[in-house]
Amino acid sequence: MPQRLVLVAKVKSPHLGSTLRAALPVFLERGWEVLGEPGLEEAWAQAGLDPARLHIELDLGAGDAPADLCLVLGGDGTLLYAARRVGLRGTPILGINLGSLGFLTAHPVSGAREAVEAFLAGALLPDVRPMLETELWRQGTLLARQTVLNDAVLAKGALARIMDMHLRIGDQDAGPMKADGLIVATPTGSTAYSLSAGGPILHPSLEAFVIAPICPHTLTLRPSVVPASLPISITLQDAEDAHLTLDGQVGHRVQPGDEVRLHQAKTRITLLQRPGLDFFALLQQKLHWGDR
Repeated sequence: MPQRLVLVAKVKSPHLGSTLRAALPVFLERGWEVLGEPGLEEAWAQAGLDPARLHIELDLGAGDAPADLCLVLGGDGTLLYAARRVGLRGTPILGINLGSLGFLTAHPVSGAREAVEAFLAGALLPDVRPMLETELWRQGTLLARQTVLNDAVLAKGALARIMDMHLRIGDQDAGPMKADGLIVATPTGSTAYSLSAGGPILHPSLEAFVIAPICPHTLTLRPSVVPASLPISITLQDAEDAHLTLDGQVGHRVQPGDEVRLHQAKTRITLLQRPGLDFFALLQQKLHWGDR
């Protein structure tokens, strides 16, 4: 049985065709089977690749055994999407950055061919990341469940008034909170929205979550770090136009009385990184950590 590659890409990127031309031939020459979503055909043709070698599947092989690799060509948003669609099945993810920041897709587009050759040579290192399972409950009924890599955000709409929430951590009452919203982030998500809200940067190997309020009504309500072993519960007591947003991509309307339950997921995501690019080197490269 041939090895399988799941291709997840930002189809509107002007760099997609040239990146496919650089990165895919080494897989095709080795007989790999390539699966992709609809929309990739145009860039595949621009790359001059054999159209018969691209298998379009809406579910990206969900009914089969996990693929051998998920190749992400895009930005961090594309990788977050791939993590939910493919990475949760146990498939490792190799991200090539076609965007601007590329904190998760750490391999530069200029080195796309080198990155896939390094993977095939077994030279890339697994970077295993914890995930957050989020549930939305209403009157004892589970409305939604999603596992996310970055964060879950409970927030109000642009013109809505401040939100009243109640927070529990483990079996302890953490008290009422008034704020524009609340972010619960994984170590991976600590460098995303949580960081903009004043939250700390967590090393990705930590077993912990960040709880970061958005524009709190009380200035002493600061971001906090809690053990990942403790479940988190947020009950919305009073709000209008409230939403639960997962990884910045999946949204649900929330109403007073709803409860958001969060806990560490059993599943983890494996990113493939090049040797020498440790977490602090990445902070310096992407976030200009330590610059003056």
